[in-house]
Amino acid sequence: MSILLDDDIELTDDLLEPEEKGADGQLYEHFRIEVDRGQVPVRIDKFLAEHQPHSSRNRIQKAADAGFIHVNGSPVKSNYKVRAGDIVTLMLDRPHYDTTIEPEDIPLEVVYEDDDLMVINKPAGMVVHPGCGNFSGTLVNAIAWHLKDLASYDPNDPEVGLVHRIDKDTSGLLVVAKTPDAKTSLGKQFFNKTTHRSYNALVWGNFVEDEGRIEGNIGRDPKDRLRMDVFPPDSETGKPAVTHYRVLERYGYVTLVECILETGRTHQIRAHMKHIGHPLFCDERYGGCEIRRGERTASYKAYIQNCFKLCPRQVLHAKTLGFVHPATGQQMDFTSEWPQDMAALIGKWRNYIKFKEYAD
Repeated sequence: MSILLDDDIELTDDLLEPEEKGADGQLYEHFRIEVDRGQVPVRIDKFLAEHQPHSSRNRIQKAADAGFIHVNGSPVKSNYKVRAGDIVTLMLDRPHYDTTIEPEDIPLEVVYEDDDLMVINKPAGMVVHPGCGNFSGTLVNAIAWHLKDLASYDPNDPEVGLVHRIDKDTSGLLVVAKTPDAKTSLGKQFFNKTTHRSYNALVWGNFVEDEGRIEGNIGRDPKDRLRMDVFPPDSETGKPAVTHYRVLERYGYVTLVECILETGRTHQIRAHMKHIGHPLFCDERYGGCEIRRGERTASYKAYIQNCFKLCPRQVLHAKTLGFVHPATGQQMDFTSEWPQDMAALIGKWRNYIKFKEYAD
C-alpha cells in the first residue's frame, strides 16, 4: 500500500468546516492511498480509520458527508466499500498549510478561570480556529498567549483547548479545558446533552405562537457548500437536529427569540430559522440581508439599511452556558450581555415599534 502526502493527517473539525474565503469550488489533495491487491471489500470509513490513526471514524464519516473523500476521482459516501486497486484521496477546499498554533497577544474577555478551565466571551468577527485566509488572529491563538506560562498547556494538543465552537460572526460564551481530564469530562457533557446553552437571535418576521420546536436534519446544501440545508428527519441526508425557540420581544417586522439546542450542528440556528421562514436578521448567507418584512416606503428601506450598518452580521449571541465543573462536581452557570452592536440594534427596533404604536 502506498500512502502519499500527509500520512499522519488529523481530520479536525476545523479542517472539515467549509471556508468563508477562497471558496472557488476548487479542491486540494491532502493525502492519497492506493489500496493493496489483497484487500477484501470493507467500508471506507473503517478502512481509513485503521490507516489514519489520528482521525476518528466519526470525523471520516463527516468528511465523506461533506464530499471530501474521493475514490478514483469521484466523491463517495462513508458506506462505500473499498476494493483492491482503488485510489482513495482526501480532497479539501484549501491548500495544505502548517496548522501549528502560535501564541498571539490578542485581548480576551475571560469571564471565569481556574486551574481546570476558563470561560470566554468571544466577540463577533473573531475566527475560532486557523483556516484558509485566517492563519492568525484567531481565538485559539489568543488562548495560547493567555496560557503561554502554563507549562502543562500545549495549544497544539487536541486533548486540551476549546470544547465547542461558534461561528466567526456569532458572539458569546465558550468554555476552554486546560487539562485532558477537564476536556474529557466537558466533552462527555456536550455529547450527552447535559450542558445548558441558550442563544439570543433577532429574526425576520413575526411568530403566531410564543414558542416552538424545529426538527430537521442538517447537512451541506448541495448547491452551496458554505451553507447548510434542512432535510426531513426520517431521511438519510444530514445529521439529526432539534432547536427550541421562545419569543422574547416582538417588533412588528422582526422578533427577538431565545434558542436552545438539543444538538449542536454547524449553522443549526441559522439553517433552522431560515427553514421555517424566519432567517436571522443581516445573515447574508441565509438570506437575512434582504428586506423580508415591512413597508415599501423609501424611509423604511433607509431605516433597514441603517440597521444593517449598525450590526453588519447575523444577529446571534451565545448568551448563557451551564455545565458541571469537571473537578468539583458543582454546577457552573454563566450569562453574558449582548455586545454593543447587537444592543444598539435592538434598542433601535424597540424605539421603532414604540413610535409606530404611538403613531397608530
